[in-house]
Amino acid sequence: QVQLVESGGGLVQPGGSLRLSCAASGSAFRIYAMAWYRQAQGKQRELVARIFSGGSTDYAVSVRGRFTISRDNAKNTVYLQMNSLKPEDTAVYYCSARYINEYWGQGTQVTVSS
Repeated sequence: QVQLVESGGGLVQPGGSLRLSCAASGSAFRIYAMAWYRQAQGKQRELVARIFSGGSTDYAVSVRGRFTISRDNAKNTVYLQMNSLKPEDTAVYYCSARYINEYWGQGTQVTVSS
């Protein structure tokens, strides 16, 4: 069982930046594929970015060039640096960890509005 705790969400103006963090429990963090998803009100949850155990990454087309996912295995933490935020980035952002099973955090709200 893996417990995930997200932090770093909040209200930001368009064009601003936020960094989300997701802290994981346990000693096997380095083998998990970690990902950030988001779910806007009335929409389905979508993949934003993911980072594999070897460090390779991929991104949704809508965030490519603006968001960066990274991981610190020593701290059991995955990050999502979000720059040039747009109102359409407003959503609840969820962290996931996957290795055979998939685990989810509770989510953190990101609101982009002037």
